[in-house]
Amino acid sequence: MNTLFSLMDPLYFGLACAIALMGGLVKGMVGFALPLILISGMGTFLTPELALAGLILPTVVTNGIQALRQGPAAALASIRHFRVFLIVGGMFLLFSAQMVSVLPLQVMLLILGCMISAFCLMQLVGLHFHMAKPSAWIEAAVAAFAGLIGGVSGVWGPPTVAYLTALGTPKADQIRVQGVIYGLGALALMVGHVGSGVLNPVTVWFSLALLVPVLFGMWLGGRIHDSIDQKMFRKLTLAILLIAGLNLIRRALMG
Repeated sequence: MNTLFSLMDPLYFGLACAIALMGGLVKGMVGFALPLILISGMGTFLTPELALAGLILPTVVTNGIQALRQGPAAALASIRHFRVFLIVGGMFLLFSAQMVSVLPLQVMLLILGCMISAFCLMQLVGLHFHMAKPSAWIEAAVAAFAGLIGGVSGVWGPPTVAYLTALGTPKADQIRVQGVIYGLGALALMVGHVGSGVLNPVTVWFSLALLVPVLFGMWLGGRIHDSIDQKMFRKLTLAILLIAGLNLIRRALMG
């Protein structure tokens, strides 16, 4: 506890736990948005490095739980089914740092935010965009775009969710697939930031402490998820995705 309070004021730690609880609740309901909520919320009163360190272990653990909710066999089936997305997205994620000098980050965030927000608004007002079955080239294109954005901004969840929503993926499958895709990315994030020094012997205690409210929130969100039907799940997903899109536009315009 003394280590934690050497990093921040007790009031800030309490606020961080409240934000973590909310992030876990949303994660349990719709399967995404935990890093977005944590970094956006905690970044208002903590340094970006400390906020990033705090979200690493909760992101890894929650995505692992989410991916394995129906067992390892189902997770492996999801990996095989979305192997094009995982391979292409991973490649672009690794190499997209080269794009920083070509296209400013704010421009990329603005493009992504506008596309995601427009997609959600059209869906919510009844203008449905639905794909009858997955197309390998469309999947590869979405994965490339998600990886490209993710490599320079750390945000590649919204394109993934938009794609799965357009496919009409059943809610249980969508939660699991998101866990698999985000989980592999979260492991890479953890390894990268152990190397960068962001996650170190001091900040790791903050990340561990946030696991408690995040996991409790995720449990509550999972109860809500199990009680709603596919139609309500779709609406909740689109509403939260719209908030994420608008937040990306805010980041692009305000820095």
